[in-house]
Amino acid sequence: MKTFWIRTASATVYALLFIGSIYSGRLIGNDNIGILILTAFALFVALGCAFEYYRIAEMQNNHPNKPLGYFFTTLMVLGVSLLPLGSNEMESGSAFCFTLIALAGLLLFVSLPITLARELWRNSEHPFGDVLHTLLPVVYCALPLGLMSILHYEFNILMMCIIMVWVNDSFAYMGGSLFGKHKMWPKHSPGKTWEGTAIGVAACVAVGILIGPMFNALPYHQTSWPFWLLLALVCSIIGTLGDLVESMLKRSVGLKDSGNIMPGHGGFLDRFDSLLMIIPFATLIAMLALVLYF
Repeated sequence: MKTFWIRTASATVYALLFIGSIYSGRLIGNDNIGILILTAFALFVALGCAFEYYRIAEMQNNHPNKPLGYFFTTLMVLGVSLLPLGSNEMESGSAFCFTLIALAGLLLFVSLPITLARELWRNSEHPFGDVLHTLLPVVYCALPLGLMSILHYEFNILMMCIIMVWVNDSFAYMGGSLFGKHKMWPKHSPGKTWEGTAIGVAACVAVGILIGPMFNALPYHQTSWPFWLLLALVCSIIGTLGDLVESMLKRSVGLKDSGNIMPGHGGFLDRFDSLLMIIPFATLIAMLALVLYF
């Protein structure tokens, strides 16, 4: 019983912080301040995810350049998250999309040669491997979390993605418990079954089509059920893959949880594993719809 209340309390605090940061701008009546609050939350989570990833990498006898990795993680989150502050109500969809892609690409192109050059002074036995492990959290963690501000303030569908992830996970668990017979990927996640996954996908698609239009995204999205169908498939299928990828990372070093920031629930990577994989695809879908509409 004590464990149950600990898990409930930590989940409640997590939900309040996450949802509060998403809707902070609406609550205080200032979207720009809301962007800053959501960016601060995204940066906190991104650095936590990077910390846990570097710990896993070091357990495999790798030596990532952590100070440089934290620097580029911070730069990526701030650069991408704060982009909505300079946008003008999406007057030009193609221009906004180009700016976003160019900014993220520029940060990645700059980070690679700097990290490679820094290895000259580190005397590493595996310099290219260490460069990879240094920069992987920038792509895997920082970029998706930075895109949360874009996905919320420019497209207003971030909360819907979170809801669909929750629905997919909940129904997949219940479906697997009741009907699961065929293991999906026993090496990385022994509890997942094909039956549970299929039920989770179906529930996620139903919620996306029925509830998605209520979230008042772009006018194109409101009247286009294929948009919500595609987003639901991304949240269910890609989200499941995200969970499996994170399990693969943990099991490679024998960890049950990536961290202990949330008592009873694990670490940053445990809580955001699905969203880290979903958000880039969801942003791409929204950007394509934006270009088509405008």
